[in-house]
Amino acid sequence: MIRQARGKTPRRPALKKPPNNSNLKDPVGVYCRVRPLGSEDQECCIEVISETTIQLHPPEGSKVNRNGEFKETQYSFKNVFGQNISQLELFDNVAKPLVDDVIHCKNGLLFTYGVTGSGKTHTMTGSPGEGGLLPRSLDMIFNSIGPYQAKRYVFKPDDKNGMEIQTSVDALLERQKRESQTSAPKTPSRQRPDPEFADMINVEDTCKAEGVDEDSVYSVFVSYIEIYNNYIYDLLEEVPYDPIRPKWNGCGTPVRSTEFIPPQSKILREDQNHNMYVAGCTEVEVKSTVEAFEVFWKGQKKRRIANTQLNRESSRSHSVFIIKLAQAPLDADGDNVLQDKDQISVSQLCLVDLAGSERTSRTRAEGSRLREAGNINQSLMTLRTCMEVLRENQMYGTNKMVPYRDSKVTHLFKNYFDGEGKVRMIVCVNPKADDYEETMLVMRFAEMTQEVEVARPVDRPICGLTPGRRNRNQAFKEELTRKLEERGGPVNGDLENPSTIEILIQSLPPLPPCNLVDVNDDQTLPRLIECLEKRHRIRQMMIDELDKTAGSFKSMLQEFDGTLMAKDNFIQEQRGKLGDRDRIITGQKSEVDRLEKKVKTLEYKIDILQKTTNIYEVDKRSLQQELETKDQKLQRELSEKRRMEARMQGVVSNTKMKWEKECERRVAAKQMEMQNKLWVKDEKLKQLKAIVTESKSERPERPERSERPEKPERPSREKDMVKKRSVSPSPVPNAPPVQPRHRRSRSAGGERWVDHKPASNLELDTVMQPHVPNAIKVSVPNEKALSKCDKYMLTHQELASDGEIKTKLIKGEVFKTRGGGQSVQFTDIETLKQESPTSSTNRKRRSSGNAPVQQEETTESEWTDVETRCSVAVEMRAGSNLGPGYQHHGQPKRRKP
Repeated sequence: MIRQARGKTPRRPALKKPPNNSNLKDPVGVYCRVRPLGSEDQECCIEVISETTIQLHPPEGSKVNRNGEFKETQYSFKNVFGQNISQLELFDNVAKPLVDDVIHCKNGLLFTYGVTGSGKTHTMTGSPGEGGLLPRSLDMIFNSIGPYQAKRYVFKPDDKNGMEIQTSVDALLERQKRESQTSAPKTPSRQRPDPEFADMINVEDTCKAEGVDEDSVYSVFVSYIEIYNNYIYDLLEEVPYDPIRPKWNGCGTPVRSTEFIPPQSKILREDQNHNMYVAGCTEVEVKSTVEAFEVFWKGQKKRRIANTQLNRESSRSHSVFIIKLAQAPLDADGDNVLQDKDQISVSQLCLVDLAGSERTSRTRAEGSRLREAGNINQSLMTLRTCMEVLRENQMYGTNKMVPYRDSKVTHLFKNYFDGEGKVRMIVCVNPKADDYEETMLVMRFAEMTQEVEVARPVDRPICGLTPGRRNRNQAFKEELTRKLEERGGPVNGDLENPSTIEILIQSLPPLPPCNLVDVNDDQTLPRLIECLEKRHRIRQMMIDELDKTAGSFKSMLQEFDGTLMAKDNFIQEQRGKLGDRDRIITGQKSEVDRLEKKVKTLEYKIDILQKTTNIYEVDKRSLQQELETKDQKLQRELSEKRRMEARMQGVVSNTKMKWEKECERRVAAKQMEMQNKLWVKDEKLKQLKAIVTESKSERPERPERSERPEKPERPSREKDMVKKRSVSPSPVPNAPPVQPRHRRSRSAGGERWVDHKPASNLELDTVMQPHVPNAIKVSVPNEKALSKCDKYMLTHQELASDGEIKTKLIKGEVFKTRGGGQSVQFTDIETLKQESPTSSTNRKRRSSGNAPVQQEETTESEWTDVETRCSVAVEMRAGSNLGPGYQHHGQPKRRKP
């Protein structure tokens, strides 16, 4: 079984957009309106400089620049309206062109933007006695299309953002049906307006659009919605109460009949022309300004407003009032509406009152008010983001997606920014100082919005029917009525003046009696002929006179016409000269305005420079005072330094004298120590000689190798030493005894050392090695290590004359310099030398204490040095256990613990 391929659903053709040409685009018109201050004693932060520029002054206590000056900024708009501007002037400059475009089948969008309490609702609605933009727009529309309105229900909405046409009979039946339905909402009354808004719509300065198509019929439909918490609600929807079927709230419980049931939220849809609309929105057909504003006031009472810290009647939602104008041409006869849906043109004007942006820190909103403020700020932020993306796409040629769907406000009006009509924005600002920071954000958004360009809407195609059909039909009806009246009886027209006709008839000779009673009467007819000829001559004379008068009058008219033409030419010439003068005056005015602006700018710069000069002078005086203070401090430090130098010189002299005395004392002590050493050496030499002589006298003959001689008893040397020392006199009897001192390395203290060992050093691994417990070992000295320590030790190795390695420990102290660095002053050098015990081959030692002493192996020629002989003798005595040995300098050996 072969299945047939399923055909794809044809894609709906996209709406053709105008080519992307800079000549076919218009920037978004941004206007600024400054609200009057609430009280005169309030601080003002906005100044109107010209018709297009305002300047913001930061209030006292706000942030300043680096140089201490206030940051004053200027912003330019298409037009700036001051505090004394009237609603009529604002309407003529902003809303009137949009209303004129709506009448000529073009869409328009006008919205007010600003901080809460800046006068947006007043600008849109107005106040008693002075209507705002909305009532004036309605008044202009009805004044323009008043005689050309269609009967009610001729146009009927199709619930898909379009219109349908009904015949006169169907419209009559629809009217009768609506009037008979008592449950349906009735059309607002046209009898007497509500006194709450009666003064708003009675506008004295009415206006009317020009170039209205007289061969078309019009109908006006209005709808009113609000966007609350990003949900769309219909303010004109009436929910009838059903007593049988109860209503249910969000908690799932039925509500009482007295409770208010909020309307159901609406959704946005897209029509066949890719335009967005609110599905299921109530559209009311109105026939007058009073009726339309009554519908608006009815929905205005349902709008959500609340009392906040900043505004007593703060709008908590965005309101959109839509004026939809349906237009259809008349048929070829000019009597009835053309029954063709494709010939219907629907244009709309959206008047949007955006809710004011606010900070919760100022309004102190809580609960539902806090949620409302968050949704309002989020929707306004989405509007700013869309404007920024549109501006970036147009300026840099990018194709980023504009986030229209992030908010219901931007999603509803996306078609206007894509080229479906003109867009105008009125920025309302409050000049009080408390709103300065919020006003700065509003100004930045307005400045960025002016750079967005919107495609110019395409003109509606011209209908192929003959123009002037309505007037011809009206003239035909009037002529037909006149003919019918003539058939019914004579009509006294005003074409001629009866008194003039009577005068002309009376000027002619009267006719003689024309009664013929006899056949032979020859007098009546000649008299009649003569009278008629006379009347003919008079008539001919009158005709000639009339022709002459007409010729003279014609020549006079031609002369007057020539004079008039000359005067017209002269007037045109004078108008041309006047136009040149006007252009010169306009150029001079623009030059004067430019020079005035330049003068104001220069005055502003002069003020800034003067303030800067004053600040510099204050800084100069403070620096001079600081310099004088530092000079005085420097002089005091110099005098203190001189006194310190004099004091230090005295201390140095005293220390020098002390050291000289100490050196003399140490020299004397050293001399006494050397004398004691010489005395000890002499005593050792004497004892050695005594031992040698004693051993020679008591040595027996050499026995056999097999016989071991008995070990001689060791004489008591202590007694001999005591005796000999007691007998020999002291070389220096008055010198104090020198206490032997064991030399320790200076690195064993509690100070912190820098142990500098270069990488080229060799590890000797000998017994005598310096031990530095608190040390930072480095191979290259650095400032960080020196800053943490008090002592410094450098390990240096070199070869001695005998080929052995000699190590020097160069030690010093670390001082901090005035510049923040460190310096090292060397104070001590310790030398470590490694020697091999096998280097002296001429010296022979005893192998053990029991081995025999070989006297003949050691000759007296080998004892050349007294000190060497003493040391060898001591070692021999120590090795043979003949008695206690002595260390160098005659000090007893220190036992190990």
